[in-house]
Amino acid sequence: MIEVKILYEDTEVLVCIKPPGMAAQAERSSSMDLVSWLKNYLVGKQSGGGKGGPYIGVVHRLDRPVGGVMVYAKNPKAAADLSRQFSEHQTEKNYLALLTGRLPQASGVLTDYLERDGRTNMSKVVSKGGKKASLFYRRLEESRGLTLVEVQLQTGRHHQIRVQTAHAGAGIYGDMKYNSEGTKKWNEKEGIVSGRTELCLFSCRLSFKHPVSRATMCFEALPERGRMTIDEWPSLSYYKKRK
Repeated sequence: MIEVKILYEDTEVLVCIKPPGMAAQAERSSSMDLVSWLKNYLVGKQSGGGKGGPYIGVVHRLDRPVGGVMVYAKNPKAAADLSRQFSEHQTEKNYLALLTGRLPQASGVLTDYLERDGRTNMSKVVSKGGKKASLFYRRLEESRGLTLVEVQLQTGRHHQIRVQTAHAGAGIYGDMKYNSEGTKKWNEKEGIVSGRTELCLFSCRLSFKHPVSRATMCFEALPERGRMTIDEWPSLSYYKKRK
């Protein structure tokens, strides 16, 4: 059974690390989603009971293949406040991404206009129309044709990091929707001929204001397995130093 690491919990919020491959909320699948897991966790603690069981409010999302830090609300009032913070871009969201190739500069801003196709559940960069998408990135380390970058979202669009990095010429390793060719070429170069390829994108830092105390809360985490661990990329040691 999948285990979920709880980073923080009080009467208003619950902060945890979503495992890659687990849905952030219920969907058309028989597999366990994170909301259901957290409700079972609270029932096990005999916390937040009442009719209908514990309350877990979804205030932001991560794609199923993406792991990392998430916050959930434990009551409707906290959910409304946190949802407002996310919609008004009052939160800070940072990600680690492993790219095939490199972006043009060591650090910079990518700004595009994205259009979503609901039929294919994919987004693309368009020259006319679309919604503005902006992110800041900085290069952390390079090795064997891969580049580790930290990304700070300035907007929150559908598949934004995946689409924008691929459009800039250095898509995310393991992203078979937007960077299948880049991933396949790297695998061929390294002699990797089979096996499931992970999507190397991870929510490493989340900052928001507590819905009651208004204190700024910041949580950080690093991938514990896969191609983006601190053992593979020594530059990630700066996270440990900031603790």
